[in-house]
Amino acid sequence: MNLTTAPRGTFDLMPQQALVWQWMESSIRAVLLSYGYGEIRTPIFEHTELFQRGIGETTDIVEKEMYTLTDKGGRSLTLRPEGTASVVRAYIQHKLYGQSPVTKLFYIGPMFRQERPQAGRFRQFHQFGVEMIGEESPVADAEVILLAHDLYCQLGLTELEIHLNTVGCPQCRQEYKAALTSALAAVAEQLCSTCRLRLVRNPLRLLDCKSPVCQEVISRVPSIHNYLCTDCHHHFDQVTTLLEQVGVKYKLSPKLVRGLDYYTRTVFEIINTDLGAQNALCGGGRYDGLVAECGGPAVPGVGFASGIERLYTTLEQNGKLPEFACGPQLYILPLGEELAVVAFEIATDLRRQGFSVEMGNGTKSLKAQMKAAHKSGAGFVLIIGEEEWRERQVTLKIMADGSQKRLPASGLMEEITKLVSPRGPQVPLREE
Repeated sequence: MNLTTAPRGTFDLMPQQALVWQWMESSIRAVLLSYGYGEIRTPIFEHTELFQRGIGETTDIVEKEMYTLTDKGGRSLTLRPEGTASVVRAYIQHKLYGQSPVTKLFYIGPMFRQERPQAGRFRQFHQFGVEMIGEESPVADAEVILLAHDLYCQLGLTELEIHLNTVGCPQCRQEYKAALTSALAAVAEQLCSTCRLRLVRNPLRLLDCKSPVCQEVISRVPSIHNYLCTDCHHHFDQVTTLLEQVGVKYKLSPKLVRGLDYYTRTVFEIINTDLGAQNALCGGGRYDGLVAECGGPAVPGVGFASGIERLYTTLEQNGKLPEFACGPQLYILPLGEELAVVAFEIATDLRRQGFSVEMGNGTKSLKAQMKAAHKSGAGFVLIIGEEEWRERQVTLKIMADGSQKRLPASGLMEEITKLVSPRGPQVPLREE
């Protein structure tokens, strides 16, 4: 075990990356709030049964990927592998269904899955997602898809593909499962070992297999669209009509089922073709039975989740990440231990006005402190020397051109404000 290396499938965010990460989160929140969604923050871990019931016991997440532990009270707890089940639990616990007929929530935070790390896929990863609970109209499906599409466009991504399908309601989906099982029974030996098990336990999951051999076999099975009931046909037609009405292009993908058992009717993914195999930026759909399955009222829901790591990678590949100033705006150099007290007071005043300020060590030489100031990337240096301070003055050095001038301490704040604006919350230096 190497204690100086992060655990496999995890990573550190360095200060410059963290600034970009904060910008992404702020941009995401702004769009979601504009659509009327309120932020919810749920615990990092939940009772294991919530995910078993909510996600589905035969899904890869529950069977293979969850981080589950037993606490000192003998309770089974699981680090959340996705966000929807936790949001639904909170919706039920706090009786949000009694406050409004439609509840619109979003979340941003870390999730955990024990899977093989690869490009765009980690064991601790971050997601944001939205959940609209209580609305059964196809308008809700279209709004959620449009929201994801518009969010990516506002971040500068335009080369996107929306893959769209319907998995029907429980009634017509049951007929399709029977047809799928019948069609594959004769060729079951050609399937991978996982899909042979799925054929017995959850046939619809076969459509999600990435094995080339299985994909070839599955390409010959009938489409779920041939088994949709009248209501499901109408619902899906309305969703596509609404998207067409606002000029959002989509691609019908009859084999798209998503990897979670709670989906009903509409399912979708938004694809970025530059990411290779792990190319889905987000995925989601309708889950009309999930709230009732988790112990709440029989209310419909629809939503999506998006990986922030993949979004970061996509923005980076497309040159859409902004640059931020990571260093201080001003660096204060006290030339002596006694003047360090003065420097500390000036630094405090400037920081309280919103400036980013660093201080040098008064015990070190001017040359050593200037070297540190230059390395910090500060645009301005305030030098407090004995001679200057006897006259209650300081020396301001402009690092860009090396020029410097003396300033009275009494008017220091006013003079500095003329040269540089308080930074406050970070904003990009440059944005493509």
